[in-house]
Amino acid sequence: MTNHKVAIITGGSSGIGKATAVALAKEGVRVVIAARRAKESEETLQLVKQAGSDGIFVKTDVANENDVKLLVEKTVKTYGRLDYAFNNAGMVEDSTSFVDQTSNVYDNIMNINVKGVWLSMKYEIPQMLKNGGGAIVNNSSGLGVIGMPQIPVYTASKHAVLGLTKSAALEYAKSGIRINAVAPGAIETEMFEKLVEGKKQLRETFNSMHPIGRVGKSEEIANAVVWLLSDKASFVTGHTLLVDGGLVSR
Repeated sequence: MTNHKVAIITGGSSGIGKATAVALAKEGVRVVIAARRAKESEETLQLVKQAGSDGIFVKTDVANENDVKLLVEKTVKTYGRLDYAFNNAGMVEDSTSFVDQTSNVYDNIMNINVKGVWLSMKYEIPQMLKNGGGAIVNNSSGLGVIGMPQIPVYTASKHAVLGLTKSAALEYAKSGIRINAVAPGAIETEMFEKLVEGKKQLRETFNSMHPIGRVGKSEEIANAVVWLLSDKASFVTGHTLLVDGGLVSR
């Protein structure tokens, strides 16, 4: 990676997106932070600059096609190119009985987790083709390859991300664009901390679910993303990289 490369990171305001922005910045990549929350995104941007690179924040709702279109246009207008993308924006589902979940929750999760990834690639890929190639990583989940009761919509959405990833990877394999996915286990993020706050038993349950004995760190996912985007993964496409502490191997 060189300082001439440019990456878009959706959901870059916190957690895995934030960690990946910093990791890419340390590799000299210029980073475009796409997220809905301005304050948190600006904080990520400062970390990018402290890491020795440059970046911008573009307020983006990935479920809104015009927002995504403008995101890519702003990236190219600012830096003249797009080389990498980490389509990371997503939302979780509160644990709910299958039959008690609402259509509104279903629509929100699918719009962000699936439509958001589809729209992102829809506008990222044409720009990468103009550069002669690029690399994309989509954020799925360990639950993209296994099922789990009481969060069926989230689970379905993460399965769908893998379907999009594989289909796009096959279509553009000969065009110089590699498209892969990461599938994290439970990760220590702000979202995770809110979920387990004051619930010692729940935290211990999450730790014990992972054979490695703990949940993961955002930086551990970021390292995997950076590798998949880099030329070190030049023969890898259509792949789902489990970074889950052994969760899916149980």
